[in-house]
Amino acid sequence: MKGKFITTAEVEREQLDWGDLGWLCRPSMTGATDLTVIEVTLNPGKGHNFHKHPDQEEVIYVISGAIEQWLEDKKQILGPGGSIFIDANVVHASFNVGRAPAKLIAILGPCVGEGGYVVEEVADQAPWDSLR
Repeated sequence: MKGKFITTAEVEREQLDWGDLGWLCRPSMTGATDLTVIEVTLNPGKGHNFHKHPDQEEVIYVISGAIEQWLEDKKQILGPGGSIFIDANVVHASFNVGRAPAKLIAILGPCVGEGGYVVEEVADQAPWDSLR
């Protein structure tokens, strides 16, 4: 069969200090080469601090909640139905500014490595360490 059904029970979950990731598509689970898809939950007041994906473009789509979305040194509040496209190697960050968990879908391509995803954290570097 070309493709794969993913049931809720098969979603690989990863707990982080700012929320959790639900891996919907990546090479190790689907054999994908072009798409990595992640269901992201950001806890209230938390977020994925400034980072970049050197070899991947990304789309972030807000399902629920209010997100302070950064694209380099510009920010905008995104609500349900809002999205952002991020070029490869561009610094960005997402923070939940609401009182309830925020749900997002992150789509990255192409896949990089067996996990499908490479991130370079830069929140401790200038100018990103002074923006928020």
